[in-house]
Amino acid sequence: MEANGEASVVPAEAHLVFGDRAEVAATFVATLASHGVERGLIGPREVDRLWDRHVLNSAVLQERVPTGARVIDVGSGAGFPGLPLAIARPDLDIVLLEPMARRVDWLAEVADLLDVPVTVERGRAEEKGVRRRIEAADVVTARAVAPLARLAEWCLPLVRPSGTLLALKGQTAADEIERDRAAVRRLGGGEPKIERCGVGVLATPTTVVAIERVESGAPGVARRRARKKH
Repeated sequence: MEANGEASVVPAEAHLVFGDRAEVAATFVATLASHGVERGLIGPREVDRLWDRHVLNSAVLQERVPTGARVIDVGSGAGFPGLPLAIARPDLDIVLLEPMARRVDWLAEVADLLDVPVTVERGRAEEKGVRRRIEAADVVTARAVAPLARLAEWCLPLVRPSGTLLALKGQTAADEIERDRAAVRRLGGGEPKIERCGVGVLATPTTVVAIERVESGAPGVARRRARKKH
C-alpha cells in the first residue's frame, strides 16, 4: 500500500515541532502509511490522520520532558508517543515497553530504519520481572493504555522519586482525575494536573495528565532503589 493523501504531505507544524528532523518524522509517517495497516498497527481510517492525530500529538510531549531524561514509554504499540518523542529529542534515553511480539518486532525495525536511540523491551509495566529488569525513569509516558487509577498502579513504580508520569488523555481527563484522585495518592502519586502541549502550534493541543511520584504511598521500584543509594 503506497503512502497517500495527507500522510504524504509534511505539514508546516512538523517543521516547528521537529526542526531539522522533520524529514525523519516524515519517513516514520510514510512507513506507517505503507505498512501500518497491513500489519495491524493502525486502522485504515488513520492513514490520513497520522500527522495531526498521532505523530505531532505525541511529539509535543517533549515540552514536558527535561533535557537528557530517561523515559519509559509504556504500551508503545505502533510507536506512540515514544518514537515521535525520540525523533524530536535524540538527547533522551527512551525505552519502548510493549507486550505484543509483533509490535515489538515493528518497533525494533522502525527504530533501526530511523536510526533513533531507543531500547525496545517486551513486557508489561505491571509485571514484577519487568520492574526488576528495567531501571526506573525520570519520566514515564503512556497513551491510550488504561484509566488513570490503573495507569498509576502500573506505571508509578517505574518512576523515580520526584519523576513524572505523563498520561496522554482526551476530553475525559478532568473526569478521570476527579474519579481517581484518591487512588493515585494511595499509589504514591501527587495531585494529578492537566497540562496542554503544543499550544500555539497545533490546532488541537495535546491534553496530558501529569502525576509526580512522591515519597508517600505504596512503595515501588523507584523508592527501593532510591533507598539503596544512601
